[in-house]
Amino acid sequence: MKFLTNLRRHAVARPLLLILALVVVGLSYSVVSPQRSAAETEMTQQIEQGKALFDTTCSSCHGMSGEGTTQGPSLIGTGAASVDFQMGTGRMPAARAEAQIPARKVNYTQEQIEAVAAYIGSLGAGPAIPAESQYSPEGLTEEEIARGGALFRANCSACHGIVGGGGAMPNGKYAPSLMETDDVHIYEAVRTGPQQMPMFSKDVMPDQSVREIIGYLDEAHEQPAYGGLTMGSAGPVSEGFWAFIIGIGGLSLIATWIAKKGARAR
Repeated sequence: MKFLTNLRRHAVARPLLLILALVVVGLSYSVVSPQRSAAETEMTQQIEQGKALFDTTCSSCHGMSGEGTTQGPSLIGTGAASVDFQMGTGRMPAARAEAQIPARKVNYTQEQIEAVAAYIGSLGAGPAIPAESQYSPEGLTEEEIARGGALFRANCSACHGIVGGGGAMPNGKYAPSLMETDDVHIYEAVRTGPQQMPMFSKDVMPDQSVREIIGYLDEAHEQPAYGGLTMGSAGPVSEGFWAFIIGIGGLSLIATWIAKKGARAR
């Protein structure tokens, strides 16, 4: 007791006790606080990498925090799938403002695209990059593929054509061809509604229906052109119209030429 009393009276007693108390609190917190998993650490690093890339390539149009500017819309709440579609098809970053931004050569690795997507996904809830099982048509039956064709004709062919060959729209815009589009990007377009395309939620169009549509498109694009020139696969109405113009029009011109030549001969 006498030793403790002397220690309290010593000039350095209070600082020592304070340091001891801080050490005890720190050790106690390290024991009871939740430990960050390796996956969480990796995600944090990916988001930081994505933010650094976003700041140098995207922020001039979309704002330093993705809030949007007069040059580009807000990305808060658009989700990682939207970024993966836009950057994965080369549409973003855009070189200039256009009526509709076309697909271009992709200048970023998939790792960089996923990093930016992770950063944008952290800004607000939105569609995530899908797993392969959500969009792959692997294992679909012929009946399911046929149902996908019916779904495509009912919901998509008015703009994209009967087999996804693309089509014109007002004001210089168009529905792009789906002939060379990856399956994952078709799924992401359905879920995010890029540019003029409407967005289809899972309540409106479940993943199974999207898989069936993708299965129909893949099978249609693999079919040989038995009829010869497809003329963009725009469908029977458009193809028939051009056949009428070229075929009947050409025959009419030939008939007129023959008639004039016969009249001169008389």
